[in-house]
Amino acid sequence: MRHRDTSSTPSTSGKPYAVQRTDEEWRAALTPAEYQVLRQAGTEPAFRGEYTDTKTQGVYSCRACGTELFRSDTKFESHCGWPSFYSPLAGDTVEYIEDRAFGMKRVEVRCANCGSHLGHVFGGEGYDTPTDQRYCINSISLRLQPDEDPAAQA
Repeated sequence: MRHRDTSSTPSTSGKPYAVQRTDEEWRAALTPAEYQVLRQAGTEPAFRGEYTDTKTQGVYSCRACGTELFRSDTKFESHCGWPSFYSPLAGDTVEYIEDRAFGMKRVEVRCANCGSHLGHVFGGEGYDTPTDQRYCINSISLRLQPDEDPAAQA
């Protein structure tokens, strides 16, 4: 499987990413599987990701830099094999890159803070969501911070 190195690709704004590391620093900070997806635009196997079926309420952040990306209330069941969201937390937390790899035309989604590959976004598939978009995101690109349980604080 061919992978693209995202470590030296500039942001779509043309500005450097706020979080920058050398390839060696990324390799030291991430597991080999995380590095393969986040820094080489790989894909984890379908239906095996940590967050594919989770219903836990909270915020999903970039596993590479900690930027908050998605909330659990925008996660929905698309049955595609990866966590699906219909909208990012804020419009400027992700960036979009035209992806023509593997003979397909897709839109890659990256963390706007560090340039890490998250997955792809698809539109017009007919899901009953407010945006009719499916952000198909690799679990390994994310880290879930569960909402605090109000009952536990009492």
